[in-house]
Amino acid sequence: MKIPDKVYDVLKWVALIALPALATFYSIVGKVWGWPYIGEVTTTITALGTLIGALIGLSTLSYNKDK
Repeated sequence: MKIPDKVYDVLKWVALIALPALATFYSIVGKVWGWPYIGEVTTTITALGTLIGALIGLSTLSYNKDK
């Protein structure tokens, strides 16, 4: 499975920066404001980031294997 360069760059940014930042934000601000399901939402966001990271990792392996 190969991902186009532009998609790879976006997914990498989402997995490494955006989703961890969002999970941290929801966890901290959610406690202050009493938002619901803090643990569940944070865990889901983190799991999504891990999934995206694994998929781009597979794409990198496939890309390097073909070289």
